[in-house]
Amino acid sequence: MKEAVRKVQADANRSADTHLLRFPLPEEWGIDLYLKDESTHPTGSLKHRLARSLFLYALCNGWIRPDRPVIEASSGSTAVSEAYFAQLIGVPFVAVMPRTTSAEKCRLIEFHGGRCHFVDDPRGMYEEAARLAAETGGHYLDQFTYAERATDWRGNNNIAESIFRQLRLERFPEPAWIVATAGTGGTSATLGRYVHYMQYDTRICVADPENSCFFDGWTTGDPDVTRDCGSRIEGIGRPRMEPSFVPGAVDRMMQVPDAAGVAAVRALEGVMGRKAGGSTGTGLWSALKIVAEMVAEGRRGSVVTLLCDSGDRYLDKYFSDAWLAEQDLDIAPYGAVIDRLLATGVWSG
Repeated sequence: MKEAVRKVQADANRSADTHLLRFPLPEEWGIDLYLKDESTHPTGSLKHRLARSLFLYALCNGWIRPDRPVIEASSGSTAVSEAYFAQLIGVPFVAVMPRTTSAEKCRLIEFHGGRCHFVDDPRGMYEEAARLAAETGGHYLDQFTYAERATDWRGNNNIAESIFRQLRLERFPEPAWIVATAGTGGTSATLGRYVHYMQYDTRICVADPENSCFFDGWTTGDPDVTRDCGSRIEGIGRPRMEPSFVPGAVDRMMQVPDAAGVAAVRALEGVMGRKAGGSTGTGLWSALKIVAEMVAEGRRGSVVTLLCDSGDRYLDKYFSDAWLAEQDLDIAPYGAVIDRLLATGVWSG
């Protein structure tokens, strides 16, 4: 156990912080928009932080044992990062995933020594992962339960502390808003708790895609809200209110059409030359809407959102016109909203 913890900690010690990139906006607006580029982690996504925390949490609790498999229910990016850490400490890894998970994510899991175990109904991932763990004597990491408690939200270089440290020399070092998206809910919980703990005035917005229950559960206060199908935006949006989603840590939620999230991904590539995944686009759409509200109200300040992972994992989805047609998604009207905002400062969506 000591050696496994040392290896995980040493990996963090070798890793540099992720970049905070500026999204270009007209200077006269007096608003700065930043993207925290989590795609630069060793496993290419925001979930690298979560996987490291989950492994340390499980190791220090004595749940991970030599030669016993570690099992996770995941739509992909968390599993990629967890496969990396399982290989690092020398234990088998199995990812229980929807069959629709992108081929590139599956390749990356297998590249890091993991095995993909597919389910046809995303709602059945949890039970299948628990069954495999019981059957093999392994450990089910259960990111959807433990994400909010495995991360040290008071600091210790979590994503919130990193954002505020990197903003320290900017003209608006305390952002008006930080926008996140929710898969487990762990990131929004960490951000909200840290902001409250540090007594900042920053507010937290969560952008929610179609076919997700988080928005309805948050607005109604009903923890039993469910959906009968999975999200098209991989990594975010859930068919049930996950235990790691902490409603009280969130100040605002926005429902974002999937076509709008994809349009924002395409706009990001056009403006900054960077391909990103659909979760990034969902958050960016909400961040741009908040920027538009600030412009309309004459408020100055900064807004931060997350670049969650690289678009190279989704070339056959969000960057494929054939996939858009297959999904009956028309991104043109939403792209026009973004173009008009950047040209005039007016939001027409």
